[in-house]
Amino acid sequence: MNVYDIAAALPAIDVLRGRCQALAVLERVIDTDPYYVYTRDWGDDEAALMSNGSGDEWAVVFTSDGVFIRVFDHESEMSPYRDPDRELWPGLLDGLPEVFGPQAAEPAFGDETGQFLATAVLWRLAGDEDWHAGEGIVFPPDDSVDGAGMLAILLDDIVARYVAFAEDYYEIEVDPAAVGQVVAHQPLTDALVRSLNPTTALADLHDDVAAIGYPMAAT
Repeated sequence: MNVYDIAAALPAIDVLRGRCQALAVLERVIDTDPYYVYTRDWGDDEAALMSNGSGDEWAVVFTSDGVFIRVFDHESEMSPYRDPDRELWPGLLDGLPEVFGPQAAEPAFGDETGQFLATAVLWRLAGDEDWHAGEGIVFPPDDSVDGAGMLAILLDDIVARYVAFAEDYYEIEVDPAAVGQVVAHQPLTDALVRSLNPTTALADLHDDVAAIGYPMAAT
């Protein structure tokens, strides 16, 4: 699954934002060191972030102009580290609107010299009907991919994908119905929290969930 496949399958901006928030809430309920996070304090913007601790990352930055997505797969043949000058793979940023220039210059997305690091980039302006990626990208001839498949958890089958992720990563079984309630942004209750993690309570998570901007039942 490459960046073009993901661009064709991602939902509208508001739906994507909701799914990113839901992932962050699910993660915070299950673990104190979440794999997926969401912050409303990314400068003047908001951002959903993923880091697997092994060098793979993605970021979905929600700005007033639209959404910018950066993916970095450290094992991809498209990594800038393949090149002595750490040049981006040809075409990766072709057509990127100027309003997303600050995201491509974001220090958190670069190396120690400030060079932007990415293996896949997507964007969508607030008034667009579709997601976009650089035009005419020619992918490596081997089995290498651009890492865009790491965004697949945000697609329409997010519930099933998260259940599978939790089983693989945390080695636990989570109730798909409970996951579905969070994805649907039903207000978080103590009962819902405990159905996902019997060892924690809504009161323990109140500040973190509020910071994500997810609705909660009164405690």
